[in-house]
Amino acid sequence: MVITGPVVTRGHSPRADLPRFRLGAQPQRLLMTLLGDYWHGREEHIPSAALVRLLADFDISTVGARAALSRLARRGLLASSRVGRNTYYGLTGQAAEALQDSAVRVLSFGQAGAGWDGRWVVAAFSLPEEQRDIRHTVRNRLRWLGFAPLYDGMWVSPRQETEAAIRMFAELGVPNATVLTAAEAIDAAEAIDAAGATGAVRTAGTAGMSAMAVAASPRRPIEAWDLTELRARYEDFIGTHTPLLGRIRAADVDPAEALVARTALLDAWRRFPGLDPDLPLKLLPPQWPRARAHAVFAEVYDELAPFAVDRVRQVIFSFAPELAGLVRHHTVGRAAAGWPTPVPAHGRPAVTR
Repeated sequence: MVITGPVVTRGHSPRADLPRFRLGAQPQRLLMTLLGDYWHGREEHIPSAALVRLLADFDISTVGARAALSRLARRGLLASSRVGRNTYYGLTGQAAEALQDSAVRVLSFGQAGAGWDGRWVVAAFSLPEEQRDIRHTVRNRLRWLGFAPLYDGMWVSPRQETEAAIRMFAELGVPNATVLTAAEAIDAAEAIDAAGATGAVRTAGTAGMSAMAVAASPRRPIEAWDLTELRARYEDFIGTHTPLLGRIRAADVDPAEALVARTALLDAWRRFPGLDPDLPLKLLPPQWPRARAHAVFAEVYDELAPFAVDRVRQVIFSFAPELAGLVRHHTVGRAAAGWPTPVPAHGRPAVTR
Protein backbone atom coordinates (compact mmCIF):
# COMPACT_ATOMS: atom_id res chain seq x y z
CA MET A 1 0.00 0.00 0.00
CA VAL A 2 1.20 3.53 -0.78
CA ILE A 3 -0.30 6.48 1.06
CA THR A 4 -1.53 9.15 -1.35
CA GLY A 5 -3.13 11.53 1.14
CA PRO A 6 -2.48 12.91 4.60
CA VAL A 7 -1.61 10.46 7.34
CA VAL A 8 -4.50 9.89 9.73
CA THR A 9 -3.48 10.66 13.31
CA ARG A 10 -5.14 10.42 16.69
CA GLY A 11 -5.59 13.83 18.23
CA HIS A 12 -4.52 13.54 21.84
CA SER A 13 -2.51 16.07 23.79
CA PRO A 14 0.96 14.91 24.93
CA ARG A 15 1.23 13.66 28.49
CA ALA A 16 4.44 13.70 30.55
CA ASP A 17 3.80 10.52 32.53
CA LEU A 18 4.94 8.09 29.83
CA PRO A 19 8.41 6.61 30.41
CA ARG A 20 11.20 8.22 28.45
CA PHE A 21 13.74 6.35 26.38
CA ARG A 22 17.07 7.48 27.83
CA LEU A 23 19.81 6.28 25.54
CA GLY A 24 22.26 9.04 26.46
CA ALA A 25 25.09 8.91 23.96
CA GLN A 26 23.71 5.93 22.03
CA PRO A 27 21.81 7.33 19.03
CA GLN A 28 23.26 4.55 16.85
CA ARG A 29 21.55 1.91 18.96
CA LEU A 30 18.31 3.89 18.94
CA LEU A 31 18.39 4.29 15.17
CA MET A 32 18.90 0.57 14.61
CA THR A 33 16.07 -0.19 17.02
CA LEU A 34 13.68 2.06 15.10
CA LEU A 35 14.67 0.64 11.71
CA GLY A 36 14.44 -2.91 13.02
CA ASP A 37 11.02 -2.27 14.52
CA TYR A 38 9.33 -0.26 11.72
CA TRP A 39 11.33 -0.86 8.53
CA HIS A 40 12.15 -4.58 8.75
CA GLY A 41 12.22 -6.46 5.50
CA ARG A 42 12.25 -3.30 3.34
CA GLU A 43 14.88 -2.63 0.68
CA GLU A 44 13.81 0.97 0.07
CA HIS A 45 16.01 3.72 1.48
CA ILE A 46 14.62 6.47 3.73
CA PRO A 47 15.61 10.14 3.42
CA SER A 48 18.23 11.04 6.01
CA ALA A 49 16.16 14.09 6.97
CA ALA A 50 13.29 11.80 8.01
CA LEU A 51 15.57 9.70 10.19
CA VAL A 52 16.99 12.83 11.79
CA ARG A 53 13.44 14.02 12.53
CA LEU A 54 12.53 10.69 14.11
CA LEU A 55 15.57 10.82 16.40
CA ALA A 56 14.56 14.32 17.47
CA ASP A 57 11.54 12.76 19.23
CA PHE A 58 14.11 11.12 21.53
CA ASP A 59 15.98 14.38 22.18
CA ILE A 60 18.82 13.47 19.81
CA SER A 61 20.27 16.61 18.19
CA THR A 62 20.60 17.02 14.43
CA VAL A 63 24.39 16.83 14.75
CA GLY A 64 24.18 13.68 16.84
CA ALA A 65 21.68 12.06 14.48
CA ARG A 66 23.74 12.74 11.37
CA ALA A 67 26.89 11.52 13.10
CA ALA A 68 25.08 8.28 14.01
CA LEU A 69 24.01 7.76 10.39
CA SER A 70 27.57 8.26 9.14
CA ARG A 71 29.05 5.92 11.72
CA LEU A 72 26.53 3.18 11.04
CA ALA A 73 27.29 3.45 7.34
CA ARG A 74 31.03 3.15 8.02
CA ARG A 75 30.34 0.07 10.15
CA GLY A 76 28.51 -1.57 7.25
CA LEU A 77 25.12 -1.55 8.96
CA LEU A 78 23.54 1.10 6.75
CA ALA A 79 23.81 1.54 2.98
CA SER A 80 23.52 5.03 1.55
CA SER A 81 22.30 6.38 -1.78
CA ARG A 82 21.67 9.82 -3.27
CA VAL A 83 18.90 11.41 -5.28
CA GLY A 84 20.04 14.86 -6.34
CA ARG A 85 21.38 16.56 -3.25
CA ASN A 86 19.44 14.33 -0.86
CA THR A 87 20.96 11.36 0.95
CA TYR A 88 18.97 8.20 1.71
CA TYR A 89 19.78 5.29 4.03
CA GLY A 90 18.64 1.69 4.31
CA LEU A 91 19.63 -1.42 6.21
CA THR A 92 22.32 -3.65 4.74
CA GLY A 93 21.65 -7.36 4.47
CA GLN A 94 23.98 -8.02 7.40
CA ALA A 95 22.16 -5.56 9.62
CA ALA A 96 18.70 -6.77 8.57
CA GLU A 97 19.58 -10.37 9.39
CA ALA A 98 21.05 -9.46 12.78
CA LEU A 99 18.04 -7.32 13.65
CA GLN A 100 15.63 -10.08 12.72
CA ASP A 101 17.48 -12.63 14.85
CA SER A 102 17.50 -10.22 17.76
CA ALA A 103 13.81 -9.39 17.35
CA VAL A 104 12.75 -13.04 17.35
CA ARG A 105 14.86 -13.69 20.43
CA VAL A 106 13.66 -10.65 22.39
CA LEU A 107 9.98 -10.67 21.41
CA SER A 108 9.53 -14.40 21.96
CA PHE A 109 11.30 -14.36 25.33
CA GLY A 110 9.12 -15.18 28.32
CA GLN A 111 6.43 -17.12 26.51
CA ALA A 112 5.48 -20.50 27.92
CA GLY A 113 7.81 -23.03 26.36
CA ALA A 114 8.56 -26.73 26.42
CA GLY A 115 9.51 -28.53 29.60
CA TRP A 116 13.09 -28.92 30.75
CA ASP A 117 14.87 -32.27 30.57
CA GLY A 118 17.12 -31.59 33.56
CA ARG A 119 20.34 -31.24 31.57
CA TRP A 120 22.77 -28.35 31.90
CA VAL A 121 25.27 -27.14 29.33
CA VAL A 122 28.63 -26.32 30.93
CA ALA A 123 31.16 -24.03 29.21
CA ALA A 124 34.62 -23.76 30.77
CA PHE A 125 37.41 -21.59 29.40
CA SER A 126 40.72 -20.01 30.35
CA LEU A 127 42.31 -16.87 28.89
CA PRO A 128 45.55 -15.11 29.87
CA GLU A 129 45.33 -11.74 31.61
CA GLU A 130 46.57 -9.84 28.54
CA GLN A 131 43.49 -11.01 26.60
CA ARG A 132 40.97 -9.31 28.87
CA ASP A 133 39.18 -7.75 25.87
CA ILE A 134 38.51 -11.21 24.46
CA ARG A 135 37.44 -12.40 27.91
CA HIS A 136 34.94 -9.55 28.09
CA THR A 137 33.56 -10.47 24.65
CA VAL A 138 33.32 -14.16 25.60
CA ARG A 139 31.35 -13.31 28.73
CA ASN A 140 28.94 -11.07 26.84
CA ARG A 141 28.40 -13.70 24.15
CA LEU A 142 27.84 -16.42 26.76
CA ARG A 143 25.24 -14.30 28.52
CA TRP A 144 23.44 -13.73 25.23
CA LEU A 145 23.39 -17.51 24.73
CA GLY A 146 21.80 -17.97 28.16
CA PHE A 147 24.84 -18.81 30.31
CA ALA A 148 25.75 -17.44 33.74
CA PRO A 149 28.99 -17.88 35.74
CA LEU A 150 28.85 -20.60 38.38
CA TYR A 151 32.55 -19.99 38.96
CA ASP A 152 34.95 -17.56 37.29
CA GLY A 153 35.81 -19.73 34.30
CA MET A 154 32.83 -22.10 34.38
CA TRP A 155 29.48 -21.00 32.97
CA VAL A 156 26.22 -22.97 32.92
CA SER A 157 22.93 -22.80 31.05
CA PRO A 158 19.71 -24.84 31.05
CA ARG A 159 19.32 -24.09 27.34
CA GLN A 160 20.77 -26.57 24.89
CA GLU A 161 23.19 -24.15 23.22
CA THR A 162 26.14 -26.54 23.02
CA GLU A 163 26.86 -26.05 19.32
CA ALA A 164 26.42 -22.28 19.55
CA ALA A 165 28.89 -22.09 22.44
CA ILE A 166 31.43 -24.20 20.56
CA ARG A 167 31.10 -21.96 17.48
CA MET A 168 31.50 -18.86 19.63
CA PHE A 169 34.75 -20.10 21.17
CA ALA A 170 36.05 -21.02 17.71
CA GLU A 171 35.09 -17.64 16.20
CA LEU A 172 36.87 -15.77 19.00
CA GLY A 173 39.95 -18.00 18.83
CA VAL A 174 39.75 -19.35 22.39
CA PRO A 175 41.84 -22.56 22.40
CA ASN A 176 41.45 -23.48 26.08
CA ALA A 177 37.72 -24.10 26.22
CA THR A 178 35.44 -27.06 26.85
CA VAL A 179 31.68 -27.39 26.35
CA LEU A 180 29.80 -30.38 27.75
CA THR A 181 26.34 -31.47 28.85
CA ALA A 182 25.73 -32.67 32.40
CA ALA A 183 22.90 -33.37 34.83
CA GLU A 184 22.59 -32.98 38.57
CA ALA A 185 22.37 -36.39 40.16
CA ILE A 186 21.28 -35.15 43.59
CA ASP A 187 20.14 -31.85 45.01
CA ALA A 188 22.22 -29.62 47.25
CA ALA A 189 20.69 -30.82 50.53
CA GLU A 190 21.30 -34.46 49.68
CA ALA A 191 24.79 -33.62 48.49
CA ILE A 192 25.89 -32.45 51.93
CA ASP A 193 24.60 -35.65 53.56
CA ALA A 194 26.08 -37.85 50.83
CA ALA A 195 29.51 -36.25 51.17
CA GLY A 196 29.93 -37.66 54.68
CA ALA A 197 33.40 -37.74 56.16
CA THR A 198 35.13 -37.57 52.76
CA GLY A 199 33.87 -34.04 52.06
CA ALA A 200 33.22 -34.95 48.43
CA VAL A 201 30.11 -35.71 46.41
CA ARG A 202 29.77 -37.47 43.05
CA THR A 203 27.59 -35.91 40.37
CA ALA A 204 26.72 -37.75 37.20
CA GLY A 205 26.93 -36.30 33.72
CA THR A 206 25.76 -37.56 30.36
CA ALA A 207 27.29 -40.43 28.42
CA GLY A 208 28.47 -42.08 31.61
CA MET A 209 30.72 -39.15 32.58
CA SER A 210 31.23 -38.40 36.26
CA ALA A 211 33.07 -35.79 38.30
CA MET A 212 34.08 -35.25 41.92
CA ALA A 213 33.23 -31.95 43.58
CA VAL A 214 34.22 -30.67 47.01
CA ALA A 215 31.06 -30.45 49.09
CA ALA A 216 32.19 -28.12 51.86
CA SER A 217 29.96 -25.48 50.26
CA PRO A 218 28.35 -27.04 47.19
CA ARG A 219 26.75 -24.80 44.60
CA ARG A 220 23.89 -25.90 42.44
CA PRO A 221 23.90 -24.65 38.83
CA ILE A 222 20.81 -22.50 39.49
CA GLU A 223 22.90 -20.50 41.96
CA ALA A 224 24.72 -18.95 39.02
CA TRP A 225 21.73 -16.58 38.89
CA ASP A 226 20.85 -14.07 41.59
CA LEU A 227 17.16 -14.89 41.78
CA THR A 228 16.44 -12.18 44.34
CA GLU A 229 17.82 -9.48 42.06
CA LEU A 230 16.12 -11.00 39.02
CA ARG A 231 12.74 -11.04 40.77
CA ALA A 232 13.23 -7.39 41.72
CA ARG A 233 13.94 -6.47 38.08
CA TYR A 234 10.77 -8.19 36.90
CA GLU A 235 8.70 -6.50 39.60
CA ASP A 236 10.19 -3.12 38.69
CA PHE A 237 9.35 -3.70 35.02
CA ILE A 238 5.76 -4.55 35.92
CA GLY A 239 5.42 -1.52 38.19
CA THR A 240 6.91 0.85 35.61
CA HIS A 241 4.85 -0.18 32.60
CA THR A 242 1.51 -1.37 34.00
CA PRO A 243 0.19 2.23 34.42
CA LEU A 244 0.29 2.59 30.63
CA LEU A 245 -2.37 -0.05 30.16
CA GLY A 246 -5.26 2.16 31.26
CA ARG A 247 -4.37 4.94 28.84
CA ILE A 248 -3.77 2.50 26.00
CA ARG A 249 -7.15 0.84 26.52
CA ALA A 250 -8.75 4.30 26.44
CA ALA A 251 -6.80 5.19 23.26
CA ASP A 252 -5.43 8.18 25.20
CA VAL A 253 -1.97 8.17 23.64
CA ASP A 254 -0.34 10.73 21.36
CA PRO A 255 1.57 9.18 18.39
CA ALA A 256 4.91 10.81 19.23
CA GLU A 257 4.84 9.79 22.88
CA ALA A 258 3.64 6.31 21.90
CA LEU A 259 6.72 5.87 19.71
CA VAL A 260 9.00 6.91 22.57
CA ALA A 261 7.17 4.77 25.14
CA ARG A 262 7.10 1.68 22.94
CA THR A 263 10.81 1.99 22.20
CA ALA A 264 11.57 2.46 25.91
CA LEU A 265 9.51 -0.64 26.69
CA LEU A 266 11.40 -2.70 24.12
CA ASP A 267 14.75 -1.46 25.42
CA ALA A 268 13.81 -2.48 28.97
CA TRP A 269 12.51 -5.91 27.91
CA ARG A 270 15.50 -6.75 25.72
CA ARG A 271 17.70 -6.83 28.82
CA PHE A 272 15.93 -9.87 30.26
CA PRO A 273 17.13 -12.61 27.84
CA GLY A 274 20.69 -11.85 28.95
CA LEU A 275 19.69 -12.10 32.60
CA ASP A 276 17.27 -15.01 32.47
CA PRO A 277 17.55 -17.78 29.85
CA ASP A 278 13.92 -18.77 30.46
CA LEU A 279 15.03 -20.57 33.61
CA PRO A 280 12.93 -23.72 34.19
CA LEU A 281 10.01 -23.04 36.52
CA LYS A 282 10.76 -26.18 38.52
CA LEU A 283 14.00 -24.50 39.68
CA LEU A 284 12.40 -21.18 40.59
CA PRO A 285 10.60 -19.92 43.73
CA PRO A 286 6.78 -19.96 43.76
CA GLN A 287 4.85 -17.20 41.99
CA TRP A 288 7.79 -16.26 39.79
CA PRO A 289 6.93 -12.91 38.09
CA ARG A 290 8.26 -13.61 34.59
CA ALA A 291 4.86 -14.56 33.17
CA ARG A 292 3.22 -11.43 34.60
CA ALA A 293 6.01 -9.26 33.20
CA HIS A 294 5.65 -10.88 29.79
CA ALA A 295 1.89 -10.27 29.81
CA VAL A 296 2.45 -6.57 30.50
CA PHE A 297 5.13 -6.33 27.82
CA ALA A 298 3.05 -8.12 25.18
CA GLU A 299 -0.05 -5.98 25.71
CA VAL A 300 1.74 -2.64 25.90
CA TYR A 301 4.05 -3.39 22.96
CA ASP A 302 1.31 -4.65 20.67
CA GLU A 303 -1.35 -2.10 21.64
CA LEU A 304 0.98 0.90 21.32
CA ALA A 305 1.96 -0.20 17.80
CA PRO A 306 -0.81 1.58 15.81
CA PHE A 307 -0.09 4.88 17.56
CA ALA A 308 3.68 4.55 17.10
CA VAL A 309 3.27 3.61 13.44
CA ASP A 310 1.16 6.76 12.99
CA ARG A 311 4.13 8.83 14.16
CA VAL A 312 6.67 7.09 11.92
CA ARG A 313 4.34 7.54 8.96
CA GLN A 314 3.80 11.21 9.80
CA VAL A 315 7.52 11.87 9.72
CA ILE A 316 8.30 9.87 6.59
CA PHE A 317 5.30 11.37 4.79
CA SER A 318 6.78 14.84 5.34
CA PHE A 319 9.86 13.92 3.29
CA ALA A 320 8.83 11.00 1.07
CA PRO A 321 5.03 10.52 0.85
CA GLU A 322 5.42 7.49 -1.40
CA LEU A 323 7.24 5.59 1.38
CA ALA A 324 4.94 6.30 4.32
CA GLY A 325 2.62 3.38 3.61
CA LEU A 326 5.53 0.92 3.75
CA VAL A 327 5.97 1.35 7.50
CA ARG A 328 5.08 -1.79 9.43
CA HIS A 329 5.62 -3.14 12.91
CA HIS A 330 6.39 -6.30 14.82
CA THR A 331 4.05 -7.97 17.28
CA VAL A 332 4.79 -10.44 20.04
CA GLY A 333 2.49 -13.00 18.40
CA ARG A 334 4.33 -12.90 15.08
CA ALA A 335 7.67 -13.20 16.85
CA ALA A 336 6.72 -16.59 18.25
CA ALA A 337 6.10 -17.91 14.75
CA GLY A 338 9.08 -16.13 13.17
CA TRP A 339 9.19 -13.95 10.05
CA PRO A 340 10.44 -14.42 6.50
CA THR A 341 14.04 -13.32 6.04
CA PRO A 342 14.08 -9.54 5.45
CA VAL A 343 14.91 -8.34 1.93
CA PRO A 344 18.40 -6.77 2.13
CA ALA A 345 19.09 -3.22 1.04
CA HIS A 346 21.13 -2.93 -2.14
CA GLY A 347 22.41 0.62 -1.89
CA ARG A 348 20.06 2.14 -4.42
CA PRO A 349 17.72 5.12 -4.17
CA ALA A 350 14.35 4.72 -2.55
CA VAL A 351 11.71 3.15 -4.73
CA THR A 352 8.12 2.04 -4.22
CA ARG A 353 6.36 -1.07 -5.37
